[in-house]
Amino acid sequence: MTNTILTTLSHQPLLFVPEKAEAMTATLELSPGDAGTPPHRHSGPVFGYVLEGELLFELEGEPARVIRAGEAFSEPGGDVIHYQAANNLSDATTCFVVVMIHAPGEPMLTLVTDDELAARRQLRAPKEA
Repeated sequence: MTNTILTTLSHQPLLFVPEKAEAMTATLELSPGDAGTPPHRHSGPVFGYVLEGELLFELEGEPARVIRAGEAFSEPGGDVIHYQAANNLSDATTCFVVVMIHAPGEPMLTLVTDDELAARRQLRAPKEA
């Protein structure tokens, strides 16, 4: 007899997948208070799961939100700017798993320039008071 239990963490349509896509699975560990990667984009969709801690997560057009251990997240990739994936905790490490789908020969992650951030300023959700 087996005790296998399947728990769905997220289920969503893929709006954009690069032709002949490749996938990379990685873990990221953010030290206490780490601001994470500066604003960037991915060439394909990204799926993640927080193993421990709290991730402050913000995508273009969406308000920043906190994703806690045991919660999943995703981003569509392509043209959407990922503003932040920071450790929301000042006294503990945050660790998460990501699966990144990308186009062959293209970088997995591309930093966004200050000029582009300024030009797309109107697409960023207002910060909550």
